[in-house]
Amino acid sequence: MSTPKKYQDIDFSPPQEVADLAAKGLELRREFERGGTEVGVARARDLKNQKNLSPDTITRMNSYFSRHQSDKEAENFGNAENPSAGYIAWLLWGGDPGRDWAERIADEMEKADNES
Repeated sequence: MSTPKKYQDIDFSPPQEVADLAAKGLELRREFERGGTEVGVARARDLKNQKNLSPDTITRMNSYFSRHQSDKEAENFGNAENPSAGYIAWLLWGGDPGRDWAERIADEMEKADNES
């Protein structure tokens, strides 16, 4: 799927910090055999490889983070020694930097929408 022309000035490639956290999520999922869905694993692979994401994927990332904000309140969220499934899933989507990046890209998309 090609990116609409109105978004041509937006960089849809994930920053290094997001890629690193997605890779950490994949490692923890392998080690602890929990956390995330196949969609989350696919997202992590794209993020880890800093693949240009589609506008639809940015929208899905924002939806994920909105739905799963409460996962951050679970026991062992953030514990790398015994991580909660929610923590692993959160990392698969790029963690807090992934959330912040996806929100920023969505804001840039909205601005481009309003200008077109």
